[in-house]
Amino acid sequence: MTEIVLMKTANVLVPHDEAAAEFIQKMKVGALMHADFKKVRNYKFHKKYFALVSFAFDQWEPRGGLTYQGQPVAKNKERFRKDVAILAGFFESTVNLKGEVRLEAKSVSFAQMDEIEFEALYSETINVILQRVLTKYTRDDLDAVVEQLLRFDR
Repeated sequence: MTEIVLMKTANVLVPHDEAAAEFIQKMKVGALMHADFKKVRNYKFHKKYFALVSFAFDQWEPRGGLTYQGQPVAKNKERFRKDVAILAGFFESTVNLKGEVRLEAKSVSFAQMDEIEFEALYSETINVILQRVLTKYTRDDLDAVVEQLLRFDR
């Protein structure tokens, strides 16, 4: 399946880039195509989400001395991101071979989550982080830190 990006101008969809133009050019006049339209996500906002999660992860200190089967347990950024997403309400319920219900964080990939859902995830992620990790921060404090991190990242 080919994925192309189109842009709306007046009442017409036009190719946004050369690949889309070539794809449309190869279509025969009168050919019927099926399309699944999704609003393209904002890449900068995607980076902002990961800057937020990374900052919160760096600030988070789990209870010390945790072990599993005699081995020390380390914190993990991807597990942290998934746990925050689950606490924010963005999960799917699954069952494992033992018959136990497990919560799996929804994917934040561009293909799996549209802009509207991603904006809701971002907002709820901030709420979770302020309640569970950065309890002495305000929303404004956290927004300022994330914006500063994004400026530094350029």
